[in-house]
Amino acid sequence: MKEKIDFSNLGFNYIKTDYRYISYWRDGQWDEGTLTEDNTLHIGESSPCLHYGQQCFEGLKAYATKNGGVSFFRIQENAKRLQSSCQRLLMPEISIEKFIAACESVVKANLDYLPPYGSGGTLYIRPMLIGIGNSIAVKPADEYLFTVFCMPVGPYFKDGLSPVNFMVSDFDRAAANGTGQQKVGGNYAASMIAHEIAVKKGFADCIYLDPTTHTKIEEVGAANFFGITKDNRFITPVSSSILPSITKYSLLYLAEHYLSMQVSEEDVYIDELDKFVEAGACGTAAVITPIGGILHHDHLHVFHSETEVGPVVKKLYDTLTAIQTGDLEAPEGWIRPIS
Repeated sequence: MKEKIDFSNLGFNYIKTDYRYISYWRDGQWDEGTLTEDNTLHIGESSPCLHYGQQCFEGLKAYATKNGGVSFFRIQENAKRLQSSCQRLLMPEISIEKFIAACESVVKANLDYLPPYGSGGTLYIRPMLIGIGNSIAVKPADEYLFTVFCMPVGPYFKDGLSPVNFMVSDFDRAAANGTGQQKVGGNYAASMIAHEIAVKKGFADCIYLDPTTHTKIEEVGAANFFGITKDNRFITPVSSSILPSITKYSLLYLAEHYLSMQVSEEDVYIDELDKFVEAGACGTAAVITPIGGILHHDHLHVFHSETEVGPVVKKLYDTLTAIQTGDLEAPEGWIRPIS
């Protein structure tokens, strides 16, 4: 049963909804899958996902639109990224059609939990694929479980579209030739200590530098970094260990085609922050979080302001969210209505 939810004051927290989708891979194929009310996974104690981290996941959202509809934002890209993660971890892929159908079935079964248009909330969807079965050897699992669940959420950072400060971490998020480009759980487990240190020191999260030289910005906590230069260019880091953020690539397109900016993926050196007048962190959960300042070597470099959102970051946020909620025409193929 649906709880009494204040949709205008949601955080980014787990809320049990009524139904989730579950499907099993056995004997070389996926079954059709089904919806279930049980939010507990029943797996063997020797499942490879528990011991060796053979698991991957995605994160996307369903949006209530101005015309009363419901839609996904670039869901095909999430499906493709999950396939990339499966390939890296030797897991059976989920077809794009199965991925989309599973997400649609979960949204339709939990429409009572969809935050209404204008509330600022969305329905966050978490597809997950894990290696299960009775195996203790370090090898791919014999069986797999694919599940999709959802919950209503608000801003990832509690202050929403308000600048927050970050500090540079001495820890690495992912190895140079590791799984940084895939959305796998180990990347996030490795980041928890750095996040905790940053929060205890009064920062929203940490900045990760490249693992090889520790001179270039890679990611901002669990989000991607971007900066706006003094000559109005949109720049975001390039690296083989950065997760390819769907939000980041959307912003690259919007900056170029909607805001007429020059855009680039290139090295972003931590000692060259002076060239940026605005900066932000972006991702499905965070959407866009303005970066007020970055602490590096005991110096806090402030961009536009620690208290006010810069004009370009604000315009990018308004443009992106307007497209997601149907207030602005989207580029072809970006929006998938749920019928």
